[in-house]
Amino acid sequence: MKTIINGEMKKCILLFCLFFAVINVQSQEKIVLTSDNVELYINVRGKGPACLYIHGGPGSGGYWLEKFMGDSLEKHFQMIYLDQRGVGRSSSPVDKNYSMDRIIKDFEEVRESMGIKQWLTLGHSVGGILQMGYATNNPKAISGMIFINCTLSYEDSFGKSWLPKAIELASDEVPAICLDTSVSLHERMLAIMPILQKKGVMWKLFFASEEDKDKINETYSNFDSWNSDYSENAMEVSDYWKDFSLLTSKIEQPVLFYYGTNDWAIGPEHYKRMAFPNILLWGSDLGHMPFLENKDDLMKAIRAFKNRYRSIY
Repeated sequence: MKTIINGEMKKCILLFCLFFAVINVQSQEKIVLTSDNVELYINVRGKGPACLYIHGGPGSGGYWLEKFMGDSLEKHFQMIYLDQRGVGRSSSPVDKNYSMDRIIKDFEEVRESMGIKQWLTLGHSVGGILQMGYATNNPKAISGMIFINCTLSYEDSFGKSWLPKAIELASDEVPAICLDTSVSLHERMLAIMPILQKKGVMWKLFFASEEDKDKINETYSNFDSWNSDYSENAMEVSDYWKDFSLLTSKIEQPVLFYYGTNDWAIGPEHYKRMAFPNILLWGSDLGHMPFLENKDDLMKAIRAFKNRYRSIY
């Protein structure tokens, strides 16, 4: 018997299909319960080799990259957007354990829960520190590494770029403590932040424009709540203050190291510390947020990396 589908039926079928398409997208959101009972939020999207996004901040979460670059990245990778413990849509550890070893264990428990033998990692900003900690402790889990405007040394990035730029922006209102090298770098950074906020110039350390800053801030309005425990504790963890650039010569995996020549948060010359044996070094005339400033150039670098190191795909 021949079935005739009229206009109303077509609309119903279309709505039915759209409904299940939405369900399919939502089903990619998952919670992974860690061995110390922290609920880690992940969103899995795209096709291709698995790629774990290791966000910076500390505490920025996985949503920035998903929102501003997901449509491009997901054509090349199965992206795993993770909110690290104490961040965003993930819960916090009762014992406030944000050590490097515990964060790395989180990555491994996510990988194992998904049945992934090996994946790429893609980090932004201080996510570079976590990438290096992961690669040096669990090298067999990682096939390749993408560093986007990453620091591998807090002392170098914050001491030689972030703080000097902050002092310049604060101008004649620089607190005396910020110039006292006998005081810890972290304390000097904390001392100058209120001045930068009062003058309304903090954004100049991270963004090319106030519009870009507003775009990032608007992303948080999409959530009823946002966990910020990690951002309040991470800088206190001594593990992260190690100079991981000294270990780059021992990394065997192919590496894309992407940097900005106007990135004051990391340092325009921070890339000179890199000694990865298999590296594609890519510099661009931009600041700290390439996925806002020049997404096309960043994707061009990622495609070049993919073409150069086809074996890891």
